[in-house]
Amino acid sequence: MRTIRRFIYREVVVSVAFVTLAFLALFFFFDLVDELRWVGRLGMGYQLTHALLFVALGLPQHLYELLPITVLIGTIFVMARLAQSSEFTIMRTSGLGPWRALSTLLLLGCAFVALTFAVGDYLAPISERAAALVKARGQGQISTGATGAWLKEREGDHSFAVNVGAIDGNGRMRGVRVFEFDERGRIASTTTAEQAEFADSGAGWNLQQVQRTVFEQQTDGDMTVTKLQEPRLLWQTRISPDMVAASLLKPDKMATIELFHYIRHLEANGQAAQRYEIEFWRKVFYPLSCLVMVVLSLPFAYLHFRSGGIAGYVFGGVMAGISFFLLNNVFGFAGNLQNWSPWLTAAAPGLIYSVLSLAAFGWLVLRR
Repeated sequence: MRTIRRFIYREVVVSVAFVTLAFLALFFFFDLVDELRWVGRLGMGYQLTHALLFVALGLPQHLYELLPITVLIGTIFVMARLAQSSEFTIMRTSGLGPWRALSTLLLLGCAFVALTFAVGDYLAPISERAAALVKARGQGQISTGATGAWLKEREGDHSFAVNVGAIDGNGRMRGVRVFEFDERGRIASTTTAEQAEFADSGAGWNLQQVQRTVFEQQTDGDMTVTKLQEPRLLWQTRISPDMVAASLLKPDKMATIELFHYIRHLEANGQAAQRYEIEFWRKVFYPLSCLVMVVLSLPFAYLHFRSGGIAGYVFGGVMAGISFFLLNNVFGFAGNLQNWSPWLTAAAPGLIYSVLSLAAFGWLVLRR
């Protein structure tokens, strides 16, 4: 039985690796074609080497998104091929029953779960930040749009709204604006800085080229306005580099622990965290979809194929994988709009496909 298990594992791993490389090559080509529009533009130092490096650093994120689909396609191909060549029939006569075959694939699926989690939680976030820095060095800066990134912090009775326009290639923040509000929600001060860096002690930001306006309410109802200019100013804040990076990166490109800390920061400051909570639970449940995919592929080993009939079933596997990916995205958007429970929104696609795969296993394998 150990020999059979090793044979199945080797065939599935080779098949999944081949399918994954094919998909990654396709995504690399499309991303590179899209990135070539920025190469050689006037006023930019963005060259072909920057584009190649940027696209290459984006591959771990594609790998994370593709792994459940490639696991499904690769495993279906192996199971269907073993069924067509009658090799799986020989394995069944050698003692490989349905439950033993299921446990064999589930054990392999656990390895794919660990790989998916490692890529999505460690490799992909690091590569995405490196890709952002490559683009920032080539194009001068990186921003989330015309208004930049917004963060919020509360300190005692006062609250602060912080805007970061962009981040340059050296990790410095550009176009920083800080709006301070008092306990009654009135503007207390505004601070603008051409650039800012995180203090080495982690206790705040070092603002440079600072212009500060302070509004003071007098007892007689009048307001005095004081304008100050300083070359440098240390602003005490608990907003960390990870929080700024979280506001600049998309939630699906963040690590699970970073998402958790950012959600707590949003909740502590009275901000909506529904989108990030859904993405957090998707990060938790998404690697487990590899287990669903290997269970869904097992019934293909019990089908009877004619010559050349594998292609149709592999195509069906591709459609099932794409439908899972689409359903995952649809539930994410719908849950955010309808304010559904975050963990249920993230777990629903996996639960639906788990029921379908177990139903197919029970009907095609156990009953027949």
